[in-house]
Amino acid sequence: MIMDGAAHSDSAQMPTAHFTAKLAIWWLIGSEIMIFGGLIGSFILFRLARPQWAEMAHHLSVPIGSFNTLILLTSSYTMVRAFVSSGRRDRTATCWNLLVTALLGLTFLCVKGYEYAGKFSHGYYPNAGLFWAFYFTMTGLHALHVLIGIIAILILFVFGLRDRLWPIASRVEFTGLYWHFVDVVWIFLFPLLYLTS
Repeated sequence: MIMDGAAHSDSAQMPTAHFTAKLAIWWLIGSEIMIFGGLIGSFILFRLARPQWAEMAHHLSVPIGSFNTLILLTSSYTMVRAFVSSGRRDRTATCWNLLVTALLGLTFLCVKGYEYAGKFSHGYYPNAGLFWAFYFTMTGLHALHVLIGIIAILILFVFGLRDRLWPIASRVEFTGLYWHFVDVVWIFLFPLLYLTS
């Protein structure tokens, strides 16, 4: 009877813990939305007041930005596949999709680094003007969030390889929520920065 009671107590606590963790991740995402929302809102106001910023946008590569958009959209798909596989307790598929998602994220960062190098070689730095200050701040902050997401995904990948993923399978869901948020932020940044010319 005592063991049955303890088991019932543990099972009752699991939904509560899951709800609390999900609430925490949504709280984190909400706070991040306020940060990016403030930056994006400020950029829009300055952009409307400065038509000459359209010329600045010509220095950004739409093909590169489009490629990175495709990379992140694909990574969202593989993250969904990882979540679905974790629900089926398919360790191989979960680990594979987590690894592909992380590699796509790294590809995004490499492309962004290449793009930054091109801007620096032409003398465009964060102190080159307000447009470039916004550009490097918003894309740099976004890249930092991508890096954090990659680290979290790789941690889950290692847990999966060690067959320790299944007691914490809900973390795949929570990490996926964060990753999708990062992708959505880029969906806003890409047209705002690259297509406003």
